[in-house]
Amino acid sequence: MSDNRPIGIFDSGLGGLTVTKEIIRCLPNEDIVYFGDTSRVPYGTKGAQTIKRYAKEDERFLLSKDVKLIVAACGTVSSVAPDTALDLPVPFIEVISHSVDAAIKATKNKKIGVLATAATIKSGAHKNKILKKMPDALVTEVSGSLLVSLVEEGFTDKNDPLTLEAVKKYVKPFIENKVDTVILGCTHFPIIAEAISKVLGENVTLINMGVATALAVKETLCRLDLLNNSGGNHRFYVSDKGAEFKKTASILLGEEIDENNIETAVIDTI
Repeated sequence: MSDNRPIGIFDSGLGGLTVTKEIIRCLPNEDIVYFGDTSRVPYGTKGAQTIKRYAKEDERFLLSKDVKLIVAACGTVSSVAPDTALDLPVPFIEVISHSVDAAIKATKNKKIGVLATAATIKSGAHKNKILKKMPDALVTEVSGSLLVSLVEEGFTDKNDPLTLEAVKKYVKPFIENKVDTVILGCTHFPIIAEAISKVLGENVTLINMGVATALAVKETLCRLDLLNNSGGNHRFYVSDKGAEFKKTASILLGEEIDENNIETAVIDTI
């Protein structure tokens, strides 16, 4: 049996396209509807109640597209507002739990780093989940907000001096605490994973939450018999289509996006 309804994915902006890229790679026959709330990005600097309201509105938009599963491809929503999914009529997957599981599996010295936005770090979501499963772990958390801007401006080359200097500043606590595993807790960060790895060294494992999430999506669809065997169409919606949208989106998705597959959406506010 095949379920041809699309997978719904949302993020505060375009960073969730790195998660989308991994889901497409893992499940090439699935149709996908992506929503980026580009008119209200970033969520990471907003208060918890505002983030929860935005998340509910994003979820409601995806439900209007008859999706069969919703992915919160946003570290901030996943850490601050996962409870907004409690009343959803479809399965819901956030990006933190699966990243934590991957990090715990990967670490050898139980010293784990988390590189994320300010709101995600403030929530303590990664740290709390890690310590619940590995009480003797040492968790080092770092807010790396400037790195988001560097990615969106296209400073993504592993040898770019500006990016390398910023990375060096942010990952210093990881080096000092001898972490051997770092969760890239913001969807933008996999784009500069090579630069981060160059500074930290090849002995430090980087956890791409897009990969961990894609595997969780596949497992859920298989378990619930919701796989699509004949799809592969992708639609992209944004709440504001800025001048640099296509450039930034293509960087994050890793391929050119067809203009015909991009629409500006009006979100019903609560």
